[in-house]
Amino acid sequence: MSPALRLADPSQGELVYLGLGSNLGDRLDHLRRALFALATHPEIHVTAISRVFESEYVGPGEQPSYLNACVEIETSLPPEILLTVLKGTEDRHGRAPNTHWLPRPIDLDILLYGDRTSRSQNLTLPHPQLCLRGFVLEPLHDIVPNLRIPNSSETVTTACARIRRVGGPWVRVHRGGALLPQKWAQGKEDWRGALAVHCR
Repeated sequence: MSPALRLADPSQGELVYLGLGSNLGDRLDHLRRALFALATHPEIHVTAISRVFESEYVGPGEQPSYLNACVEIETSLPPEILLTVLKGTEDRHGRAPNTHWLPRPIDLDILLYGDRTSRSQNLTLPHPQLCLRGFVLEPLHDIVPNLRIPNSSETVTTACARIRRVGGPWVRVHRGGALLPQKWAQGKEDWRGALAVHCR
């Protein structure tokens, strides 16, 4: 299997990279349903998805391991509006408020929004932990290994290599399924339709 699935070529919107994570319940199902919600939003165009990775929980206390993935989207939504869309998706898929350090069915983050750098009360771009977390960098590397990270001298590849050298929490490719169901055959069927059948 190739590292990432390129679903469409970007056209004219802003390229944005999102992180998806889940460590509660049917983790893969939660990721697929979040992807379907993104794919059916009228102002979000999904252009690429990474493989699914499993990673050790990073934070205080002990929690189950996470499944993580990254998605490339094209959108004209401003960053703060996109964040509102993502938080609404989390709410609809069962994430309770104030669960930053608790197990959760779905976690959606804006990692990169084009080459923008900004900081507000609700959103920092790029994501402030992007270059420190293997569970984010590995799936992002699937999609855009040569992308230079704004406000950094590193590309995604060099950031990944640095994290791998340092070691720390484990990250590995998840062998228990991909974001798109197996019955989807690239080029033979609309992937949104296949995902819709799965998410009924």
